[in-house]
Amino acid sequence: MPRPFNLRGTFVINRLPPRAPARTTALTMSRPPAKTPAKTAPEARTAYLVLGMHRSGTSAVTQLLALAGAELPANVMPGDEHNAKGYFEPWKIAIFNDERLRAAGSAWDDPFAYPYRRLAGGEEQAWIDAASALFDEEFPKAAWPLMKDPRATVLLPMWRKVLEAKGVAARCVIPVRHPLAVAGSLRRRDGFADEKSVLVWSAYMLAAEAYTRDLPRAFVGYDALLADWRAEAAKIEAAHGAPLPNLTPKAAKEIDGFLTADLRHNAVSDGLKGLGWAGEIAADVYAWFEAKAAGKSPKMALLNGAAARLAERARDMGALISSTTRDLAAVRAELMEARARLEVAQAFETEARASIARLEDGWRAAQSLLDAVDAELDAALADEQ
Repeated sequence: MPRPFNLRGTFVINRLPPRAPARTTALTMSRPPAKTPAKTAPEARTAYLVLGMHRSGTSAVTQLLALAGAELPANVMPGDEHNAKGYFEPWKIAIFNDERLRAAGSAWDDPFAYPYRRLAGGEEQAWIDAASALFDEEFPKAAWPLMKDPRATVLLPMWRKVLEAKGVAARCVIPVRHPLAVAGSLRRRDGFADEKSVLVWSAYMLAAEAYTRDLPRAFVGYDALLADWRAEAAKIEAAHGAPLPNLTPKAAKEIDGFLTADLRHNAVSDGLKGLGWAGEIAADVYAWFEAKAAGKSPKMALLNGAAARLAERARDMGALISSTTRDLAAVRAELMEARARLEVAQAFETEARASIARLEDGWRAAQSLLDAVDAELDAALADEQ
């Protein structure tokens, strides 16, 4: 995932402690966008939260919501070779969330980041206060804040306290993508084994469901979104019991141009059972979410059983795996910072060399002028003699 230059220079976390639902009905019909803008300020601020696993369609959903009137943060992560159309992710919040996960001995790719790890004493409140200040920095005047950072899914108990303290309501959108498609993306980008990826996917999806049961929430199939986004937008509105802030014909045209077939990668077949116990957990989680995204009412026993098996594995090996992911995340962060510092230094060097070259060109031009003046003086003196 891309990182902006000089992160710690632009966002200081020294203020932090030193430790490293209502049932929704899915509609299948399409509807045309509103002919006139519907964007009005809500009675209370209402945040749209895009929750779920990395590489699972959160960026596509976020862009749809942004074009339909929800408001992106002040600092958005740009696209790269892994996501050319952009991540629409608040990079300052992403870095903050990484720090918070490490403070609890975890990391974004920790299969056991769920359930939420509360910190002891006043340390938990210090992080909540810091998150609150950062939210104000990113969404100073937004009536419809739009926050998408997958890490916020496993940290949602903290972020919900931030929103509740501010009187900001929440509407959740949870994209559903096959875990093997996610695993294929992570294999190419990060070199992760499929077993690890589907287990991390399971943890994120379990968190997304467990932490939003009392909130308006919509489950959106990623493939269905690319096939007919209007039907999925109708599902979102039905689940939230409210229209999207500003879904106009102009916005619809932009969404048509954005949600194109090239966003569909990693075609998969049913191979989860071949991944052992990790695949078995993911298969049950996916079965529940796939049914939910299709408007069905799957039994909670599927999720409860998967969560129990994940918790059992966490008891067996969590102390080893979580600490390892935390340490690797810390090393990655230090490497990113060192790389950013090097790039900044190289940029300064390039500019310095360019300045020297400009000075040398100016010196040569001045020297040529002086030589010409000297020649003219010599010629004038020779004529006088």
